[in-house]
Amino acid sequence: MSSKDSKIFLITGVSSGFGRAFAEAALGAGHRAVGTVRNAEGKTQFEAMEPSRARAVLLDVTDFAAIEPAITRIEEEVGAIDVLINNAGYGHEGTLEESPLDEMRRQFDVNVFGAVAMIKAVLPFMRRRRTGHIINITSMGGFITMPGIAYYCGSKFALEGISEVLAKEVRGFGIHVTAVAPGSFRTDWAGRSMVRSGRSISDYDQLFDPIRKAREEKNGNQAGDPHKAAAAILALVASENPPAHLLLGTDALNLVRGRIAAFSEEITAWEDLTRSTDFG
Repeated sequence: MSSKDSKIFLITGVSSGFGRAFAEAALGAGHRAVGTVRNAEGKTQFEAMEPSRARAVLLDVTDFAAIEPAITRIEEEVGAIDVLINNAGYGHEGTLEESPLDEMRRQFDVNVFGAVAMIKAVLPFMRRRRTGHIINITSMGGFITMPGIAYYCGSKFALEGISEVLAKEVRGFGIHVTAVAPGSFRTDWAGRSMVRSGRSISDYDQLFDPIRKAREEKNGNQAGDPHKAAAAILALVASENPPAHLLLGTDALNLVRGRIAAFSEEITAWEDLTRSTDFG
């Protein structure tokens, strides 16, 4: 790859899962990758992947005050950030009634506010250069829902909406924004990365216990390949006209299509009541 075609990727949460796969793909294609990590061990491991082109930054995306100075240092010391991938995030599982409000705040701090803080720090540089691509990793849970992940789905619905609005706001600056919604992939999302609220209300046992058990059993056997997702991200970045939304995985495609169809049917069924509220 020529230096003209090489890009600088800034990827949050590169220690494992999607973040690591995205970084490996970018480095493998000849790009430079800056990844956020949360400890010195993670920094050493990440930079060892490709000492000349991999740079790790110690940063917790919920340390909002530290984000802007970190981005400024990257721009000064590494170079112009071409692609921001907001990947850092985690899943929360628990019925809404049983899940403490503090767990919702933490979920939104990481999955939503952290991503927005990163965008706000990177955007002035991209806007001045009139180029850039912001990729927010959301989830099919930003379109569909299931019992027991209200906080998670809420955070991903929020990031989907924010991404779509941002895409409209910065289109005139030559900046692309894509919300990438993966289905079930073989990452740590349903394993050690998931926070699970305790159970205390037996009324939910019949509904929720089978869901929790099925998710635990499926962990490690999901259909989605993170390395193929990373290849899709590179194709997305190379596109001249990337979409505002991109689903990854056949399960995401089928489930989201089903949800859209059901929503359309519900709208039609209640259309008369909907229209009844207009003047005239």
